Amino acid sequence: SRLLLAARGWGRLGAMSRYSTEQRGRPNSPDYRLYFKNADGKYISPFHDIPLFAGSKEDKEIPAKRSKTTGSEILFNMIVEVPRWTNAKMEIATEEPLNPIKHDIKKGRLRYVANIFPHKGYIWNYGAFPQTWEDPNHTDNITGCCGDNDPIDVCEIGSKVRSSGEIVQVKVLGVLGLVDEGETDWKIIAISADDPEAQKIHGKYFYLYIDDVKKHKPGYLEATVDWFQLYKIPDGKPENHFAFNGEFKDKDFAVEIIKSTHEHWKALLHKKVDGGTIKCTNVLVSGSPFCCSEEDARSIVQSVRIFTFFSPPSP
Repeated sequence: SRLLLAARGWGRLGAMSRYSTEQRGRPNSPDYRLYFKNADGKYISPFHDIPLFAGSKEDKEIPAKRSKTTGSEILFNMIVEVPRWTNAKMEIATEEPLNPIKHDIKKGRLRYVANIFPHKGYIWNYGAFPQTWEDPNHTDNITGCCGDNDPIDVCEIGSKVRSSGEIVQVKVLGVLGLVDEGETDWKIIAISADDPEAQKIHGKYFYLYIDDVKKHKPGYLEATVDWFQLYKIPDGKPENHFAFNGEFKDKDFAVEIIKSTHEHWKALLHKKVDGGTIKCTNVLVSGSPFCCSEEDARSIVQSVRIFTFFSPPSP
């Protein structure tokens, strides 16, 4: 059925054609998991096995020597966790083998973000860059706070509503420095490379990429600051704070932050730092002591109960 195909991630265009997803467990429940496969049908970790740089091989080279570009732009692979306008807090399960996407749980309850007037759910396609890690044992020189122990977050501002588990090739536009409950939590601003407005945001003639966003999407960056500042208040928590008083930094600054978190990830995958409860199980990262066989990866997924659903054919 169409819904079953969508759940398994087949038939999407672009970067997603290189990957598919497989659903295990019941949607909107604690046991829901979305596992990833590559084009060869191997189960992989989206956190570790999908390259950070679009167009690079999975992943014999860390970092990749060859990356896809559009003009002078280097493109990055983004893993979509939460589609725009939705409320369920879906996230990469960093503490589970092969790191599927799951529904976040706190105090035994599934987490949903509140609608912060005038916004509905997440106001961008929200997700993360693979092969990045904000090290909780590393104090950021800019924010003075340690990392939040997750891949670096991405807000994709293109016009299309994406799907959870979709892999999107994006160009980076800037970054917002969020300090969330005392932890550094950088928010990368990016746009899908195939979005109609992507070519309008180019930063020509000493014009910053972020300035282009303000020009072509007026109010969007201000709404982003407002959303991140207030979204935890309905849960009884205080407002969040920002580095640089909530000022967005431009693309070059953002890329340096991404490169730094990529270096922290490399140290994690090669056991040069203590990752604590982070699961580093991977299938494709050459030289990593956490690399497992294709058979072991399949056993991990098959140990999780699967829930399949069907829908009647469309009229």
